[in-house]
Amino acid sequence: MNIVLSNDDGILSEGIRRFAEALKTLGDVYVFAPTEQMSCCGHGVSVKKTLHARDMRFPGTRRAVAVDGTPADCMKVAFKMLEADGIAVDMVFSGVNMGGNLGTDTLYSGTISAAMEAVMLGIPAVAASVDSHEPRHYETVLELALQLGRLGPRRLRGDTVVSINAPDLPPAAIKGVRVTRLGVREYDAWLREETREDGLRTYRYAGSNPVYGADIPADTDVAAHRDGYATITPLCWDLTARDLTDAIRRLGLERG
Repeated sequence: MNIVLSNDDGILSEGIRRFAEALKTLGDVYVFAPTEQMSCCGHGVSVKKTLHARDMRFPGTRRAVAVDGTPADCMKVAFKMLEADGIAVDMVFSGVNMGGNLGTDTLYSGTISAAMEAVMLGIPAVAASVDSHEPRHYETVLELALQLGRLGPRRLRGDTVVSINAPDLPPAAIKGVRVTRLGVREYDAWLREETREDGLRTYRYAGSNPVYGADIPADTDVAAHRDGYATITPLCWDLTARDLTDAIRRLGLERG
């Protein structure tokens, strides 16, 4: 099996190196990852600059390439380069991300976006995250990713990213694994206003601690993590609210 591995923490991050080491048990691993940290870049692509791709030494892989762009850029470069070499990609993995990709945070996540770029091409993808910015425990998230990888492209849908999130805890301390839907991820003092001597208003994203309300639905990933569980959440790129299409048509706005 030919595997492409990417992330948004950069090609030098510990998470991607641990992931590559684990994934080599499933097949040939090709790493295409950002040159530097690109967290929270979403699904942006660098349409106004030239991308540079540089081969690097990376233990346990068939090839590793650092790209000075976004995670989505990395995936586009990966498919272009591998196609030119006659290599067909079977699965894509993204991570292991330092920090959870839960709930509405998935819309900002470069980790999720790298995986989404794959499913937009019909290739099954798995995104893996540990809910800590200084993770120490990768065992659970890697075990779940390998289990999904063993199912392979014949069992996983090519239009779906399977997002795994695990608490930064030893396996014995994690209560279990739940299959969930996305919740709402909120933070205390997420955007802070600062002032400067010249009177210019400035703002900084603080990334403060998440806030857990009492009314979080129990079937969401946010609630499951609050309660000490690892989660598996299927995601798709199609954001269409299908239950509203008929109601919008009845407004009489269609023409032609």
